[in-house]
Amino acid sequence: MAHVIHSLGAGGAEALLVDLAAAAPQHGIRVVVIGLSDAQDARTVPLLRAAGATVYELHGGRYDIGAIARVAAVLRREGVDIVHTHLKHADVVGGLAARLTGRPVVSTLHVIESEPADSRARAQVRLAAAVRSRLFGRVIVLSEAQRRWYERVAPGSPIVLLPNGIRPLVPDRTRAEVRRELDVADGEVLSLTLSLMRPEKGHATLLDAVRRIPAEVPLVAALAGDGELLDHVRATVADDPVLRRRVRVLGFRRDVADLLSAADLVVHPSFEDALPTALICGLSMGIPIVATQVGGIPDIVGDAGELVPAGDADALAAAIGRYAVDAAAREMVGMRGYARFVEKFDVNVWINALKSLYASLRWTAD
Repeated sequence: MAHVIHSLGAGGAEALLVDLAAAAPQHGIRVVVIGLSDAQDARTVPLLRAAGATVYELHGGRYDIGAIARVAAVLRREGVDIVHTHLKHADVVGGLAARLTGRPVVSTLHVIESEPADSRARAQVRLAAAVRSRLFGRVIVLSEAQRRWYERVAPGSPIVLLPNGIRPLVPDRTRAEVRRELDVADGEVLSLTLSLMRPEKGHATLLDAVRRIPAEVPLVAALAGDGELLDHVRATVADDPVLRRRVRVLGFRRDVADLLSAADLVVHPSFEDALPTALICGLSMGIPIVATQVGGIPDIVGDAGELVPAGDADALAAAIGRYAVDAAAREMVGMRGYARFVEKFDVNVWINALKSLYASLRWTAD
C-alpha cells in the first residue's frame, strides 16, 4: 500500500503512519510513504524508515501539478496495489495519481473543519470534497462527529467509520525517574496534557482551571508540546505564583511513553479534535482521561474518564480535582480505559479493519 501525505513533519497523521509501518509486515503488507512537500522538521522520515517503510520525499509545492505524474510513477515503480491519502493536498494529488494508474484509493479525514469565512478556503474544501466523491472508493472518518460533519460537506460520499490505532507504548525510563525530573513529590498527582500549543487546544482554559483547584489538592500539571503559543504559556505560568508551583511547561518532547508512565491523569481541554492520538495513548497506558466533549473525543473516552464542556474552567477544575483525590477511581477507570484500547484502538485492530476495507475495493491497475 502507498500512503500519500502532504509532508512528513511531526503531526499526528504522520506519527500514525510510523505505527502502521511497524506493524504492517506481520499482516503481509508492505508500506510505501510519499511525502509531497518539505516539512519544517522532517523528523518522521527516519522513524518511518526504521519501521520498515519505503519513503519518498518529492519536495514539491502545494500547487505543483507535476507532483501528480511523480506520484503515479512511484505507484508503478513500487507495484502498489492500493493508495491511501491523508489531508486535502494529498487527497487531490494522490487521488488523481491513483486514477491515472488504475489503483483504488481511499482517504482518511483527520480533521473536523469549521465553515471557512474566506471564499478561497471554502473553494478548497469544496474541491477536495468533489475529488473524493469522484475518485475515492471510500472516505474514512474517525468518529461519529466527523461523520456528521462530512455528510453535511459532501452528501452521498462513500463514508466508512474506522478509527485509527496505535502500538502499545513502552517507556524507556521508570516512573520514579521521570517524576523526579518533573519535580513531582511523593503523594502528588501528575496530570499530563499532550498537544500542540494553539488557541483551539484550550491551554488557557486549563491554566484557568488549575488556578481554581483548591491548594490542598496535591496536583502537578505537566504540559508537553510546542506550537505558536508555547512562549505565551510559559510567560503566563511564570507570572502567576499558583501556576509556577503547580505547572510544568515541557515544550516538545519525544519521550511521550516516559511521560505517560509518570502520569496519573491525562487532561485534554481542546475546543476541536477529530480523534486525538494523545488520548488513545492514555488509554494504552491505563490512565484515566478528563477531556472536553467535542469532536471525536467522546468516541475515545467512553467510560474511561470524564467529559466536560469546552471552555468551562470550573467544570474542568472540578473533574481534575475529583480524580486527583481518589486513587481508587483512577485505578478502576484506568483499567476500563486499557480494555477499551485493546478492543478498539490497538494497531492490529486498525490494520485488520483496513485490510478488510482494501479487499472490498476493485483494482484495475495498468
